Amino acid sequence: MTREEIKTTTKRFLSEEFEVDKDEITGNNNLQKTLDLDSLDYVDLVVVIEENLGFKPTSDDFKKIDTFNDFYDLVEKKLA
Repeated sequence: MTREEIKTTTKRFLSEEFEVDKDEITGNNNLQKTLDLDSLDYVDLVVVIEENLGFKPTSDDFKKIDTFNDFYDLVEKKLA
């Protein structure tokens, strides 16, 4: 999966799951603030990532994610 495919796919499922406009899901925006995530929402995030991308991120993975670019980097790494 290319980075553009990752962006398109993640924008689709994140905007649907967290009811956020796709235009707000951009590279340098903060993932937690944009998706308005609380601790329980991270459980939902793990589930939708697993369903849509085929891997289950860990809590350590999320410690390294601030922006959507960080998230895309993680996805690229996990899918490589």
